[in-house]
Amino acid sequence: MKRNVLLILVMLVVVGNADVFAQFGKMFNVGKALQAGKDAVQAVTLSDEDIANMSKEYMKWMDENNPIAKADSDYGKRLENLTGNIKEIDGLKVNFSVYEVADINAFACGDGSVRVCSGLMDVMSDEEIMAVVGHEIGHVVNKDSKDAMKKAYLRSAVKNAAGAISEKLAQLTDSELGTIAEALANAQYSQKQESEADDYGVEFCVKNNIDPYAMANALTKLEKLSQNVSKPTYLQRMFSSHPDTMERIERSKAKADEYAKR
Repeated sequence: MKRNVLLILVMLVVVGNADVFAQFGKMFNVGKALQAGKDAVQAVTLSDEDIANMSKEYMKWMDENNPIAKADSDYGKRLENLTGNIKEIDGLKVNFSVYEVADINAFACGDGSVRVCSGLMDVMSDEEIMAVVGHEIGHVVNKDSKDAMKKAYLRSAVKNAAGAISEKLAQLTDSELGTIAEALANAQYSQKQESEADDYGVEFCVKNNIDPYAMANALTKLEKLSQNVSKPTYLQRMFSSHPDTMERIERSKAKADEYAKR
């Protein structure tokens, strides 16, 4: 019990609102605060199995809330032609689908689910699509997705701490999956993580008999597209915290050069 009380106090400090303490006796919701503490503990102790289980639940929710292209649609057939022979990557069983949404986006989840948005397919060549897919899978293989999930749980913990004080805010934390989706949608990886995922994307292309320069080409196209959008998107998030985008592009080209010389 002492541990739970300590975690509650930690979460309240994170919220950092003096009015909270003034109204503490009237509005405090112990259940929500305890859940905040529980979320904080889980964020630190998430295992690979936890990530896989949460990812499955998250992907089920995502697939139910996004239009999935039918297998016999143009998008479905195109993705099948590109990925149909890929069943397992570095011991991870993978599955692919297209979301018929305008977002220029793709992502991979800890359970092996890979989703490509039709908006990305509309602006990318087949080889560039595969490079982006390889990049996103790289985030999973390199455990970056596990770190992102931990951060999503921490965000959930903070919101639950706020919800412990205000019933209105508590409504924002009722759907944990929605919280995770929001956190993951806004997640930004470090420069090191992005560069390593770029490297993986090049290697992924080589392993699948794709032009190794496709990763650099995809990055170049994404960077140009990010300059011509009117609101925050996956593209802007991908590059906004990484001012040396050209360094990433040159790094990918150099990596491709290594394979081209073999």
